[in-house]
Amino acid sequence: MKTIQGPGIFLAQFAGDTAPFNSLDAIAGWAAGLGYRGVQIPTWDARLFDLQKAAESEAYCDEVRGTLARHGLQITELSTHLQGQLVAVHPAYDAGFDGFAAPEVRGNPAARQQWAVQQLMLAARASSRLGLTAHATFSGALAWPYLYSWPPRPPGLIDEAFDELARRWLPILNAFDDAGVNVAYEVHPGEDLHDGVSYEMFLDRVGQHPRACLLYDPSHFLLQQLDYLAYIDHYHARIKAFHVKDAEFNPSGKQGVYGGFQPWLNRAGRFRSLGDGQVDFGAIFSKMAAYDYPGWAVLEWECCIKHPEDGAREGAPFIDRHIIRVADRAFDDFAAGGVDQAANRRMLGLD
Repeated sequence: MKTIQGPGIFLAQFAGDTAPFNSLDAIAGWAAGLGYRGVQIPTWDARLFDLQKAAESEAYCDEVRGTLARHGLQITELSTHLQGQLVAVHPAYDAGFDGFAAPEVRGNPAARQQWAVQQLMLAARASSRLGLTAHATFSGALAWPYLYSWPPRPPGLIDEAFDELARRWLPILNAFDDAGVNVAYEVHPGEDLHDGVSYEMFLDRVGQHPRACLLYDPSHFLLQQLDYLAYIDHYHARIKAFHVKDAEFNPSGKQGVYGGFQPWLNRAGRFRSLGDGQVDFGAIFSKMAAYDYPGWAVLEWECCIKHPEDGAREGAPFIDRHIIRVADRAFDDFAAGGVDQAANRRMLGLD
């Protein structure tokens, strides 16, 4: 078995225009000072990272690795969550998602989608240059507006949406395969891949592609009331990235899973800082260790109550406490007598 690597931290929620959050070197020093050993880097934030340069330049990748190494850090994964979202956008969300794209393709859905695909292709090459084995992203969504079946969905609508989603992603998956990197989809409401069943629908359409893998984040499953521990049992072989994020679900006589169009603070389901929610991380880390999860445990901080810097400060020791140093021998080795085939046969009454 392998001991999970960590703690890591996803930098997307912390990057900003003021120090120490406005450059890779400064934010790396901040993260290391809190006890983190790895960083997941958002590739859309030019203050921290240049995706195109990383895809094309070994020298730039060496510079990025060196900057982090000076602070005792490694890259856990690169992230293209925003670009992955734009691989497939239903027209109802065009205006909402347009700001995720480069300025020159905004207002042009076809150009925006082509730009997003190119971003993923760059991410495959950049991840390979950086020696990474997994990449974090979203799938995008064409069917999400039709999640609830009223009005009744016409026959074939969802099949057509997933067929098209697979058609768009298959060349990207092949590029990641060529690069030797797994695509870890964060299964997430708002994406067509939002639970196990929808992931399997996609997986069938991409021919069980070996690179169509998963980023596990239990917070999204708690808010859907999905069994987030059984999910690991089902999909552990495909889980290649791990967001450690807490959540709580407190339904009332007035609202439940859908949230009643309320702001985050007033929803029945809310993301919380680590330790402030209801997720059973002890059970999760035990399962991940038992299934030999090969990657990093990465804090993704999102909370509508606690200050982000407090959440980050508390997150590193929380993850550290939960990482299980796996055993290198059986606990009852002291009683083992070695293999004696003749004795075994006698004990079974065979000789």
